[in-house]
Amino acid sequence: MQEAAMALETLFAGALRSGLVIDLIIALVLAEALLLRWLRRRFQRGPGLAAVWPTLLSGVLLLLVARAALTQAGWAWMALLLALAGLSHVLDLLLRARASRPRRRP
Repeated sequence: MQEAAMALETLFAGALRSGLVIDLIIALVLAEALLLRWLRRRFQRGPGLAAVWPTLLSGVLLLLVARAALTQAGWAWMALLLALAGLSHVLDLLLRARASRPRRRP
């Protein structure tokens, strides 16, 4: 039993160091985006990609920062990815604020 736990620990540690865990999470986020698109087109249900793409993008960028840190990438890459994630987040906030404003009627 202890050998299996040690093997699992070694496998997981290697997957973390190589960034594979982050790659799998990014694949899940992309699958989520495809599912949202499909649900919107097929059943006219759910928010669709137009409403959530900035949120998904900022999340993926933050995951890439985590991957860069785990794989010991240079600080400049991490700073760039963080800046892009921040810009995406600001865009998301602006789009949400714009969508929630009451519309004027002539």
